[in-house]
Amino acid sequence: MQNEYIQIVPADVSLTEQVVNYYKRNRQFLQEFEPIRSEEFFSYEYQEKALEKEVLDFKAGRSYRFYIKLVEQPQNIIGAIGLNNVVMGAFCSAFLGYKLDENYINQGYMTMAISMIVSYAFEELHLHRLEANVMPRNKASLRVLEKNHFENEGLSKHYLNINGIWEDHIHMVRINYSMH
Repeated sequence: MQNEYIQIVPADVSLTEQVVNYYKRNRQFLQEFEPIRSEEFFSYEYQEKALEKEVLDFKAGRSYRFYIKLVEQPQNIIGAIGLNNVVMGAFCSAFLGYKLDENYINQGYMTMAISMIVSYAFEELHLHRLEANVMPRNKASLRVLEKNHFENEGLSKHYLNINGIWEDHIHMVRINYSMH
């Protein structure tokens, strides 16, 4: 999937070196928003195994992980976005997760990537509901979801362990009303 600025490409082991570079470049920046990462996480071997699992999960329909690249710089990953814990049947829902390179925030790239992944989720996968959980202090993340018509459904107390602390998260949701 792509527009004139970005492309989002499915997980593939051929991306291992680019993924390692992305995480190493953004190690400090992402620390505030993610679980504590071991040193091993930043290794080629670890990321290669992670990508292999992402490919298997994609094929099995459990999750759909994509990596964000600028159209003008296809050799460089600037972020990741995915639909996690996909559940079909009566629930027909997934959790949206995303992260962007510190040097590319506030330029509209994540707004575009989320728009693309929402279209994919609703039009290709026929999901009914997407959920995203964001720490209240992460104003940029909340704003990008609001721009993509996600609505605040409330606060989840002590929801995720982020950087060693159980953090509250705002529960943001977008419903596919075309399925009604």
